[in-house]
Amino acid sequence: AYRVKKFIGSYAAAMGGVDAIIFTGGIGENSAELRAAICEQMEFLGLDFDMKKNSTTGGARIVSADKSKVKVMIIPTDEELVIANDTKEIVLAM
Repeated sequence: AYRVKKFIGSYAAAMGGVDAIIFTGGIGENSAELRAAICEQMEFLGLDFDMKKNSTTGGARIVSADKSKVKVMIIPTDEELVIANDTKEIVLAM
């Protein structure tokens, strides 16, 4: 969690702030504990994390408080579809 927070802080400084933090992939989609640990003490960015929303499961959703300036979202991935589409493009290009 600490390393991810360092990356978020670095990018926020380089970009002059952030509009959203997106969690995706296995751990990002399925670990409420890790999301909470990463977002802890990020209020200085304008992030207001909602622990109750974070504990819900399934699908794309926003887990930050409604009043949060920085939205925290969970967006499921479909790696298999991306691999299949890339493979199709490569085969058709041959």
